[in-house]
Amino acid sequence: MDRAAEMEIFVHAVEEGSFSAAARTMRLSPSAVSKYISRLEDRLGARLLMRTTRQLSLTEEGRAFYERARTILNEIEEAEEVVTQLYAAPRGTLRINASVAFTKMQVVPLIPEFLARYPDVRIELTLDDKFTDLVNDGYDLAIRLSALEDSSLIARKYAVNRRMIVASPEYLEKNGIPRKPQDLENHNCLHLSSRESFNDWHFETPDGHVAFRAQGSFSANDGDVLHEAVLAGLGMARLAEYLVHEDIRAGRLTPVLTEYVHDQAWISAVYPHKRHLSPKVRAFVDFLAEKFTPVPPWELGFRDARAVRRNSDGTTDTSKTARDVGK
Repeated sequence: MDRAAEMEIFVHAVEEGSFSAAARTMRLSPSAVSKYISRLEDRLGARLLMRTTRQLSLTEEGRAFYERARTILNEIEEAEEVVTQLYAAPRGTLRINASVAFTKMQVVPLIPEFLARYPDVRIELTLDDKFTDLVNDGYDLAIRLSALEDSSLIARKYAVNRRMIVASPEYLEKNGIPRKPQDLENHNCLHLSSRESFNDWHFETPDGHVAFRAQGSFSANDGDVLHEAVLAGLGMARLAEYLVHEDIRAGRLTPVLTEYVHDQAWISAVYPHKRHLSPKVRAFVDFLAEKFTPVPPWELGFRDARAVRRNSDGTTDTSKTARDVGK
């Protein structure tokens, strides 16, 4: 009998309270369990258990040995689980909570490919821009576009979500181009009602940090709606690059105050802290990494594309790339 097996018999005897109960679990006779534990004590030169006809109790040495033995057995089980999961096919229901606009535009179009690759997985997707308690609400993972605040969670970072302030050329022609953050006071700045913190626009100026509270004649609880409102010329809004890059390239939207805006956050898959991910979660996390790194799809062809930028004098400038305009 090797040392790991002796440890396992001893731990079962302690946790189940008797040699006979441990014998049933280990499929041994009670006398065999007694023999192996006596052999263990002889080898260690210490009494580990005080045995009576009614119960077992740990000695001081037995308590110390039990705690360490329990840890070692857990690590053996986890080592075996790692190998098993490497070869286990992803299966079961994958419950995902994700931010609304990004998921509709960038994640949902990828789901058919994922499900075709892993046909034994079923996805339940909930779209919500509010922070969710993954553990209590029963989600396997979340897709977030903000900093990780809960230290009990793990974040797999994929790409940077850059935000910019944009307006339609028609709106700017009618209302003028803001040249400094203070000029926004004279503009219709659209408001996102689902997350109040999103309406605090931050700027870095030569005189230091400036914060502006977006206020205007229109409010919506969805970033896609704000996007459509800006395209319609209703006002200006702070929107993500993945949402507006095609519009900037096509000249439908124009970034403003680009020299003052340095607003970005990681796009991440977030999941509860577990030493080993289930195959279905690992498969989806790795799948998103395949699609969003090293260059996310909304940046392909956008980095070097020429963007028409309206100057303050009404002329146009094609000397900068869309990436430069978005900075």
